[in-house]
Amino acid sequence: MIHLRAALTLLLTLTFVMSPALTSPFSGFRADQLPVPQINPPVQPAGYAFAIWGLIYAWLVVSAVYGFWKRRNDPAWDAARLPLILSLAVGTPWLAVANASAIWATILIIVMAITAIWSLLRAPTKDIWLFRVPVGIYAGWLTAAAFVSLGSTAAGFDLVTDSEGWAYLGIFGALTAAVAVLRRRDAPEYGATMIWALLGIVVANGMTEWTVSALALAGIIALTAMIIAGRVTDRSALS
Repeated sequence: MIHLRAALTLLLTLTFVMSPALTSPFSGFRADQLPVPQINPPVQPAGYAFAIWGLIYAWLVVSAVYGFWKRRNDPAWDAARLPLILSLAVGTPWLAVANASAIWATILIIVMAITAIWSLLRAPTKDIWLFRVPVGIYAGWLTAAAFVSLGSTAAGFDLVTDSEGWAYLGIFGALTAAVAVLRRRDAPEYGATMIWALLGIVVANGMTEWTVSALALAGIIALTAMIIAGRVTDRSALS
């Protein structure tokens, strides 16, 4: 079973990484996918921020190859593989789904985020740079992306509030999730990825939607403080 999970992790990592080449590009939900078109909604980071996927893809591949080569019989690695397999399995068709349905894309990316966080929380304490860090970055970006998708879709169906209101709710929701994760697991790479996403929101909104930018900036400060506090605590424990 351990061999099988290691092989499945490698296989699904490769299908996940190759999926963008097999489907149409996705840069946000099209105007015709939602009753109220969401073109550059304020909850969405600036386009440059999505370049982080290159880092995520490359590091996940390195992790999966190393895991299959050197850690396929390691119970500590295996404990975190099942939720990662689930996340990658859902993630492989995600781009195709997102081009067809905003609702299903939102549901699936929430599942991807939950299972990625589950994997991060079970990540082995050794080989940090080869498992916890790549999975932490992956989980951090998916946490942000899940709330971006939720905010865009909900605003697109005119639920409860408008796109600006969903930007506030999305940022607050992402921050709440991030704080909960960081309180359970010292994973600065997860927090740093969330900061990257929030910075992208600040850049995208600037002074045009300054209250959205201010909330994102407050989140950056809060997460930075948590990361620094975690580092200080770790150093104190080692001394």
